[in-house]
Amino acid sequence: MGPRRAPELYRAPFPLLGLQVDPSTGLLIAAGGGGAAKAGIKNGVHFLQQEWINGRLSASLLHSHDTETRVTMNLALAGDILAAGQDAHCQLLRFQAHQQVNKAEKAGSKKQGPRQRKGAAPAEKKCGAETQHEGLELRVENLQAVQTDFSSDPLQKVVCFNHDNTLLATGGTNGYVRVWKVPGLEKVLEFKAHEGEIEDLALGPDVKLVTVGQDLKASVWQKDQLVTQLHWQENGPTISSTPYYYQASWDGSNFLPLRLGMVTGSVAIYIAFSLQCLYYVREAHGIVVTDVAFLPEKGHGPELLGSHETARFSVAVDSHCQLHLLPSLQSVPVRLLLLLCVGLIVVTTLLLQSVFPGFL
Repeated sequence: MGPRRAPELYRAPFPLLGLQVDPSTGLLIAAGGGGAAKAGIKNGVHFLQQEWINGRLSASLLHSHDTETRVTMNLALAGDILAAGQDAHCQLLRFQAHQQVNKAEKAGSKKQGPRQRKGAAPAEKKCGAETQHEGLELRVENLQAVQTDFSSDPLQKVVCFNHDNTLLATGGTNGYVRVWKVPGLEKVLEFKAHEGEIEDLALGPDVKLVTVGQDLKASVWQKDQLVTQLHWQENGPTISSTPYYYQASWDGSNFLPLRLGMVTGSVAIYIAFSLQCLYYVREAHGIVVTDVAFLPEKGHGPELLGSHETARFSVAVDSHCQLHLLPSLQSVPVRLLLLLCVGLIVVTTLLLQSVFPGFL
């Protein structure tokens, strides 16, 4: 029997580096590219429409937003605003999806209705480009952009919004964290959090942050004041020499540093409180996984999830977006549990009666 494989949901024409899922529309947003080099590999953000077809969840291209020479390395989503890390800058995009109006019928004999476009046509390079597909229109426009990293080899490594989407935090290659107002992108905080690159961060209420560095440290900050710091070798279980990274997550009240996985392309799903492994595909991509996202439990998430417990998407430099479905974790029905208890009592009583005849 061959190795377990996850179904391929979508294959992009460029390496995939960032991934988000919009709960309000169910759109899967994947981004990446080949960079500024003239190698024939485009850069873009793809908006994918998800739907069930013949009993399988599938994704089709709804809109291709051309980012010209700027490759999108990381993404964060706040309602209809997408923060895209492009080289040393953060670009805000606004997208709006709504039902398509049949313009061909309104025009009468003029058969000039919109055609479905799957590529990044020249018109899509303009601010406010629209793509129409299967009853939906998607409009994407460029908003503010700002430089977020100023090192000798500048690159925005990570971006995230706070709980009410009023602030945006970014981290770069020289260990600096910067916090910006949304949507104007005025800088409100700047400090050095790590020696070397910042791998991940989370931004909570009252400008409380968790930062994760390539120095294998996870730090909790109140604005620019260090609150506590975690060293995996000191505070975590003994691990092998396999490369790993922290990831900072915000659950609404506590910051939780987690060791998420290897750099081998494998994908796993764990129970958060016990770290029991529920799903594992070794080398699902065969190359380092660049981003993962769960299907949201709100909005269009439940209808796309169907009878499954959860769905997780993964993307990698191999240009593939894979789907990882976890079957529903069926608990034992209460009636069956009661029946088993009654049966156990009866069997125990009969055994005691056979061993001790005068027991009853």
